[in-house]
Amino acid sequence: MAALLLLMLAAPAHAIEPGDLTLTVTPDLSGGAPPYAREMVLLRLRGVYRTQVLLEEVRQPALVNFSWTQLGRDHWGRTRLPDGQMALEFERTIAIFPQHTGTFTIDPFIHRLTINDNGERKQVDVRSEPIPFPVAAWTGETGGPDAPEPWWLPARDVSITDSWDPDPETINQGETARRIVTLEAQGMLAEGLPPRPVMRTRGIITFAGPVKRETIITPSGPVARATYQWDIKKGVAEVIPLDAIKIPWFDTLTRTLREAEIPARQIGGGLVDREEDLKPAAPASWAALAAAGSAAFGLGLALIGFRTGPARLRLGRAHARALRRAAASGDAAAFRAALARAAQQQPDLAALWRAEPDLAADLASLDRQVFGQGAALGQPLDLSGLAAKLGRPRRALAAGSLAPAPGLAPLDGPLAQA
Repeated sequence: MAALLLLMLAAPAHAIEPGDLTLTVTPDLSGGAPPYAREMVLLRLRGVYRTQVLLEEVRQPALVNFSWTQLGRDHWGRTRLPDGQMALEFERTIAIFPQHTGTFTIDPFIHRLTINDNGERKQVDVRSEPIPFPVAAWTGETGGPDAPEPWWLPARDVSITDSWDPDPETINQGETARRIVTLEAQGMLAEGLPPRPVMRTRGIITFAGPVKRETIITPSGPVARATYQWDIKKGVAEVIPLDAIKIPWFDTLTRTLREAEIPARQIGGGLVDREEDLKPAAPASWAALAAAGSAAFGLGLALIGFRTGPARLRLGRAHARALRRAAASGDAAAFRAALARAAQQQPDLAALWRAEPDLAADLASLDRQVFGQGAALGQPLDLSGLAAKLGRPRRALAAGSLAPAPGLAPLDGPLAQA
């Protein structure tokens, strides 16, 4: 506060003239198009004051027919005017959300200043101009702000994170898994997010948990986040397909309708290493062992003189499941840890990964993302796509065709270069 007062007092004192005190309010419209109802618009306030400012207070109009939130603190600084003189500059950004279709007016903002007017302490009100504010009517064939279905979701971007504990493919009849879906929308307030989606299909019992909503204020606008939770109990023995849930939304940047998706999953039956599969096999009888030995001997004789193709290496199911789970939750560190365990147990397969240039580049990107190498990390890696690449079977190469490699970097960081 002391630094701000010093900055305000730095301007020279002189008699106030017309044009020395100005306050403008400018709506920031996406693509210059009138907004639809409940779409975010940024109001940018800017005051330029060629005098000493001792005290200040912004008086905001009622903003009837709008909801609003201020984005961060006011900013004070210095600016150079066209005539070369220096002046104080005031900036504030407010996000507003029109609630209805129609033509409205944003009444003037008033900046009440206590100034030094040629040595005399004086209070003045600097007013902005009223702003006509049209809110467009929806002309699309379906949806829109006034349609009961689907939920109207205008945002700059929408993302969905889906996580399960445990993996739904591992649960058996009578067991329960918890599903948590996080929906984030940029340029919205939390109360504008849709209610919890309905998750219902034959063969499961669903217990819906509480919905957590929060609004995160950022300099570019609010980010709305909703966390939905379900406990899902498997009620039948067979495998249950759980369909994807589509969430339509309106992209305020491209002015087009788009869809986000809670991904489809499978409940039960997807993995071989379930409890019943982990039980030791019953010992075979001597008669069965003898029959199997005879069959193997005959097959060996039949194959003499014939060359078989090279073996194919494939990521173990437990490792593949761990990679998919980490990718679904967007946890790059957990993904990297699961990959290190797989590489340690299947070094021949890890060597084949490193021999593929594109895959090796993806693994290097993963290291940069997890361990923070380099100045710019770029876009987050597509973990689900990388898990799919790593899970594909690969043809084993002849011995000696690949040079020995040091293996994947340890979990506490990449290997140091000699």
